[in-house]
Amino acid sequence: MNTVTRFAPSPTGWLHLGHAYAAIFAEQKARQNLGRFLIRLEDIDGTRSRPEYETALFDDLQWLGLTWERPVLRQSDHAADYRLALDELARQELLYPCFCTRREIQEEIAQAPRAPHGPDGPLYPGTCRHLSHRESQSLIESGQPYALRLDIEKATYRIGHSLQWEDLGRGLQTANPALFGDVVLARKDTPASYHLAVVVDDARQGITLVTRGEDLFEATHLHRLLQELLHLPVPTWHHHRLVTDELGKRLAKRDHARSLRTLREEGWTPQKVRRVLNLEESAS
Repeated sequence: MNTVTRFAPSPTGWLHLGHAYAAIFAEQKARQNLGRFLIRLEDIDGTRSRPEYETALFDDLQWLGLTWERPVLRQSDHAADYRLALDELARQELLYPCFCTRREIQEEIAQAPRAPHGPDGPLYPGTCRHLSHRESQSLIESGQPYALRLDIEKATYRIGHSLQWEDLGRGLQTANPALFGDVVLARKDTPASYHLAVVVDDARQGITLVTRGEDLFEATHLHRLLQELLHLPVPTWHHHRLVTDELGKRLAKRDHARSLRTLREEGWTPQKVRRVLNLEESAS
């Protein structure tokens, strides 16, 4: 079977060298295996996604010499698919509404200094997990904002067996989905969290090899669980190295990392980008 990879940027800022590495890495993996390279726009955050970033994104990728299949998938066009996934998890009685504000969660965690931690920090303490159906419905009908959380204990019990995945960089892995606790899978203003959307999108696009930065390695523990619960195909993963600045810090839009647009204005060529990223010959 031919390899199908994807590059999935968010049009919420200018692309930088870290994005260039991820895109070229994915494209090379597909090309090396006579496969397909796809683009997906993770534009589900309508408050931060902007048309000018989308236009610049495609311009940068073309400048780098990348080619991809059309049409490009946009998350904003597929809210109904995420709703179906949530409905399936609700049918399995694995979701519950959470009415806690971020401040309330932080205050409760602060009162429990030994609260369990996950890759993203302290885990949600489960405040709303034990609300009765009547209590939850009453709060929903009153118009109180809420998020939908996955009951991780119920979910892992439902599976009843260990889950594994193959990582081309680290070998066979055994999943520990409880790392993230009762994660949020949707909010009132966001039809799906990253974790839910990415597994639904990868299945829809027929992705066979998920290439992404090693900062997302732990997320794969949870993604394997969601794939199993939703009866989705299981791809192979390759978590590649991150591009860092001169201080060893990962490049990020929020830190105003130098954009590809800026580098182009400074006279950089696509060949120089590949040379600096050590991607002239092969992905590694």
